[in-house]
Amino acid sequence: MKNSEKIHCFLLPTLMLLSIIPSTFVGAVGGQSDVQMFWPLSIKPIQPIEGIGEDFIRGADISSLEKVEFYGGKFFDNGKERDALDILKDRGVNWIRLRIWNNPVSFGGFCDKESTVRMAKQVKEHGFKLLLDFHYSDEWADPSHQTKPAEWADLSFEELKQAVYDYTYEVMSELKEVGALPDMVQIGNEIRSGMLWPDGKTWGEGVGGFDGLAELLKSGIKAVHDVAGDEPIKIALHLDNGHDNSAYRWWFDEITKRGVEFDVIGISWYPYWHGTLEQLKYNMNDISERYDKDVAVFETAYGFTLEDADGHPNIFGPEERDKAGYPASVQGQADLLYDVFKAVAEVPNNRGLGVFYWEPTWLGVEGAGWIEGEGNAWENQAMCDFDGNALDSLYVFGGIVGPVVVGYEPVKVQTELHVKPKLPEIVRVWYSDGSFQNVKVTWESINEEAYQNEGSFSVMGEVEGTSKPVIATITVKPI
Repeated sequence: MKNSEKIHCFLLPTLMLLSIIPSTFVGAVGGQSDVQMFWPLSIKPIQPIEGIGEDFIRGADISSLEKVEFYGGKFFDNGKERDALDILKDRGVNWIRLRIWNNPVSFGGFCDKESTVRMAKQVKEHGFKLLLDFHYSDEWADPSHQTKPAEWADLSFEELKQAVYDYTYEVMSELKEVGALPDMVQIGNEIRSGMLWPDGKTWGEGVGGFDGLAELLKSGIKAVHDVAGDEPIKIALHLDNGHDNSAYRWWFDEITKRGVEFDVIGISWYPYWHGTLEQLKYNMNDISERYDKDVAVFETAYGFTLEDADGHPNIFGPEERDKAGYPASVQGQADLLYDVFKAVAEVPNNRGLGVFYWEPTWLGVEGAGWIEGEGNAWENQAMCDFDGNALDSLYVFGGIVGPVVVGYEPVKVQTELHVKPKLPEIVRVWYSDGSFQNVKVTWESINEEAYQNEGSFSVMGEVEGTSKPVIATITVKPI
């Protein structure tokens, strides 16, 4: 549908404006309008970002989803229970990121090889591209924790390199067997301080240093390529502290001089930990040019509330909100995500690949905590509310590419007892950029019994080009 075919809010004649139900302030992420009228979302319209096309990564890390669902977590779209992957797909997510641990006993076994293969198969069947995140650990791996898997603890360095190769090869082979080869693989997670300590630690006495780290990375990379063959799988190296340009220069200078071959620099940037958005921009622009590599934000997130769902202290609170400078609201979450997408899209020479939001489906359900026996510290940064209802901030994923359907003008019809209601042939469809269009709707058949008694009932309708149903509320009144 061409934009010129739509009716935009600010072009409406005054008389038409007066006929529309005033409800919510309609502005725009990155801009504002002073028009008031019906608007179906709780956030302001989302303007497409120049330079972002369908292939731009609009990703979500859903590594904890299987655990959430195992413990009873459910997801809803406008009140209707749906598969979380279907909701993400409809909102415009096109990539999924999954982490893999060797033997995650402390996480209840989820995110191990078997779990990852199951999830990867579902991801591919839903039409997503896949980023696989090897932690090479039995637990969380980050700059403060890069603990070897227990089975590898006593291996010599040469044995450790072989273990990295064998394990990576085994995982990739099983994914290939089920038709779920990843499109990108990261070797290690947030490895500024290295991985598989001490053999691959980048600093300190008695450690392998960059020489050891480089050899371990090469083992993992070789295994990926040996399984992939001619499949074009990108290799990513991922660091935290996305604002710290000096750290990125230090680390990648050392890695590149040792001949580690890779394609993408992955970045973690959380606005309450990792400096300013301007620092992130500077770093991405610099390192993409310095190393002639593509860059992507592999992790970012923001709280939609300061409330807590499970009694376990959350990472995001008033201090984090104040440091980041966005409100703790659905709008604040949408604004943060939009701004990060825009920053990556503006990396020169089309070197910015996209963004992954970290754990938008990690609900605070009992049992699905950080480790066994603990609660979840992340549920107020998910992109679903505490009951699993999809938040309107999810529309940012699709809205940055172009206008997507976000809702309909309410359809309310009255009829008398025993009189079949006449439903409208046209409904007003609203789009993510604040525009709307009158579109033909096809209604489901109405059961004759539905209007034989006083009261209300609903009828579903379909609009071509979207899976979002139209719902008509029909009120039956006495004669």
